[in-house]
Amino acid sequence: MIRNTMMVSGLAAMVSAAPAFAQTEVEFWHAFTGRLGELVANQVETFNKSQSEYVVTATHKGNYSETLNAGIAAFRAGEQPDILMVFEVGTATMMAAKGAIKPVYEVMADAGAEFDPDGFIGSVKGYYTTNDGKMLSLPFNSSTPVLWVNRDALAAADIDPDVDLSTWENVGGVLDKLKASGNACPLVTAWQSWIHLENLSAYHNVPFATKANGFGGLDTELALNGPVQVKHIQTLGDWAKDGKFIYAGRRNESGANFRSGECALFTESSAGYAGIKDEATFDFDVRPLPYWSDVEGAPQNTIIGGASLWVMAGQTDEEYKGVAEFLNFLSSPEVQAKWHQDTGYLPITQAAADLTREQGFYEKNPGTDVAVKQMTTNAPTENSKGLRLGSFDQIRGIIDEELEAVWAGDKDAQTALDSAKKRGDELLRRFEQANR
Repeated sequence: MIRNTMMVSGLAAMVSAAPAFAQTEVEFWHAFTGRLGELVANQVETFNKSQSEYVVTATHKGNYSETLNAGIAAFRAGEQPDILMVFEVGTATMMAAKGAIKPVYEVMADAGAEFDPDGFIGSVKGYYTTNDGKMLSLPFNSSTPVLWVNRDALAAADIDPDVDLSTWENVGGVLDKLKASGNACPLVTAWQSWIHLENLSAYHNVPFATKANGFGGLDTELALNGPVQVKHIQTLGDWAKDGKFIYAGRRNESGANFRSGECALFTESSAGYAGIKDEATFDFDVRPLPYWSDVEGAPQNTIIGGASLWVMAGQTDEEYKGVAEFLNFLSSPEVQAKWHQDTGYLPITQAAADLTREQGFYEKNPGTDVAVKQMTTNAPTENSKGLRLGSFDQIRGIIDEELEAVWAGDKDAQTALDSAKKRGDELLRRFEQANR
């Protein structure tokens, strides 16, 4: 009798502790660590607490390249997540992955979710839509390169911290003064290909590749070895030889050098804001990316970096409904405005940008609107809409190798960029053949 009573009591406790219904799990794989990883975790937690039908589980899968490769391998094994973060250079690869993805416009339509693709900023939306405006993946963390300035380092070299750094000609003069004062790291950069070739080309309205930078077809060829690109890379190579430009790595390894106060000028993503604000103990500000004043039409507009969220094929209808709810949550004005203000990533919707301005963020934090203005002042051209190239991650690796040869003094810029074009075009032809 006692035993039966205990069993009944135990069952009652189990029933009372069980949820009324099981939540549908939505798997989200991303590439963020550090402060950005914390902010993504906060977004996921906020969404999970805001409703009871779905639970999003976020998993870090390595850097951008590793996350893309993990997603591809998982799909082949039938173990893909619902949502995969893919950096912008993986866009053509994901578009060519037949049967691996479910376009966002289909996800939203099938789920009956309210969704307005026209609410997204044009220079961001265009990167991830078809030629007829259908959104393939959801823009999430979109950034653009800017110039970060260590004002204390300039003052220590007897340079006015408000010195005009709008052109590369002016930057060169400041680097001379920094070097003469004994500064060991006048200029450093992150993401050398993205900033100093891809964005350089867009900002000066010259092609990085033919066929509208790949948007016009798979039969594109690289055009990164033109006069503007050669001039810029050769200048950086000369500065490297003189100790005025310090090379620290292919990704954002140099961020640590700037945040520690070691370097005076730093070309990096606008999303460097999160780490710089969190770690820097010196007075800093953000300026527009410099341009060459002798190039007609410059500055045009920079292009985005960062990543978008792709929805993977092979999931249940309930999972897709959860995906639609989560993506709408991430792109809502309040969530996007906070993300933009916390990270330095662009507000991907006009509503988020308007809300940020209404909240007085730009007024209280001068310079934080530089990236937005840089992207939106001029309407994008065929040369400045973005890049859509197959095997682009591997092509960037080739470009990195060739640029490193210039920084080391082993090649001049023309030789290196000619080689990058030849080697990169070979990969483009393979990609074209495989996806004809």
